[in-house]
Amino acid sequence: MLKCVYVLIIQLNDDTALSVGALGTLAFKKGLYAYVGSAQTNMEQRIRRHLRKEKRIFWHIDYLLNSGAARIEKVLHKQADKAEECAIAKALGERGASIAGFGCSDCKCRSHLVRIRDYGFLQETMQAL
Repeated sequence: MLKCVYVLIIQLNDDTALSVGALGTLAFKKGLYAYVGSAQTNMEQRIRRHLRKEKRIFWHIDYLLNSGAARIEKVLHKQADKAEECAIAKALGERGASIAGFGCSDCKCRSHLVRIRDYGFLQETMQAL
């Protein structure tokens, strides 16, 4: 199986406050977000799970995606191992506003969710799904 890193480009249609597990209540401003994740096996299955509204809440991203205001606009991916996930999250964080602690409980990153203006630079290195 191929190891993959993916980025969900998420449009948030309204300012939203959500309780996100141990992170507590977080305020999200309306706009465009990028969430970086990895699938060490079965990337298609992982992406299908993210796209479903009905699912058990497990990851931080599940809280955001289950809100009525969030919609996945695009999915970008590339074959890479888990270390690349953190490198992409760091690059996004340098270009946008990181949501501290989001999606990074298994690494030392500041965040794996970033509010961004655009994602053109990612399209140069990743494929659209």
